[in-house]
Amino acid sequence: MINTSIPEENLCGLKQADFQKTVNGKQTDLFILKNEKGAEIAVTNYGCAVLAIMVPDKNGKYANVVQGHDSIDHVINSHEPFLSTIIGRYGNRIAGGKFLLEGKEYTLTINNGPNSLHGGPTGFHARVWDAEQDTPQSVNFHYLSADGEEGFPGNLDIHVTYTLSNDNEFIITYKATTDKTTLVNLTHHGFFSLSGIANPTATVDNNIVTINADYYTPIDNVSIPTGEIAPVAGTPMDFRAPHTVASRIDDDFEQLKFGAGYDHCYVLNKREAGSLTFAAKCVEPLSGRSMEVYTTEPGVQVYTSNWHNGFEGAHGATFPARSAICFEAQHFPDTPNKGHFPSCVLRPGETYSQVTIYKFGIEQ
Repeated sequence: MINTSIPEENLCGLKQADFQKTVNGKQTDLFILKNEKGAEIAVTNYGCAVLAIMVPDKNGKYANVVQGHDSIDHVINSHEPFLSTIIGRYGNRIAGGKFLLEGKEYTLTINNGPNSLHGGPTGFHARVWDAEQDTPQSVNFHYLSADGEEGFPGNLDIHVTYTLSNDNEFIITYKATTDKTTLVNLTHHGFFSLSGIANPTATVDNNIVTINADYYTPIDNVSIPTGEIAPVAGTPMDFRAPHTVASRIDDDFEQLKFGAGYDHCYVLNKREAGSLTFAAKCVEPLSGRSMEVYTTEPGVQVYTSNWHNGFEGAHGATFPARSAICFEAQHFPDTPNKGHFPSCVLRPGETYSQVTIYKFGIEQ
């Protein structure tokens, strides 16, 4: 596969030749989406990784507001393997890497303490997807996940589309079908730095966050939900009114200690399951950039890149701890082992679907 749709000039400064490589017999490439306002999104079909999102600040200055890499080798060998990639077959953690489905126990690869995380070490983030860019503003990805891959049952056929609208919305649509009952919990792990990536990239301490959730799922000391659906009221987890990230992240609060900061799933307020609704908003006050999140999913995992160590990304930018914030739209962690959580089971004849939108704007 050779991509011939790269614009002659781009804002992100990425080069197509740096992303063309044969990996496990499949060709990787660079794709650039550009809208009528001049915004850009650069992606590769390795893990559907987002490499750059170029949007303006309050003065009209464009910068890359997502953490990514500037070559396919750096994407593959990143210190953070999930950096701004698609996550699957199961986003987030499954306790002990085990679950029961239709009376059979399945065992997954353990890659996060005692747990399975984000579909395992060779999950969807580490696969070369088929890709086709049919318009300047969208690219379609396809992957067939084989029965037994990373321990999950069923051949899962997945289609993901990235679209950059003229309203500076990054729209992700997902569809999946299976030939055997399985689990599906897809998400996008964008690491957003609204101030713009730099060396070093600024922390998100000053980011003003709002989350449309009255409840969240508390975790234990290995980041597995306890099963409780707990109110955020009266705790540092409450973002129903806007707060800066730094205002309470270091509070003497057990949940923040367990996560080394925010790394928790919020139970989104929804009148109807599966409806596309407002989930969260983030504002970086110095640049004036804002990002609103809308999703059909029941939850959003908020993660403040607590384990970043200053590793290098695109164009010499470095990514220290808490230099990004993630809003991973998804079902709750460890759902297969928590019968009262919304189900992630997908059966033959059914279609998994999700829409998540990251809308970029400016707050004066």
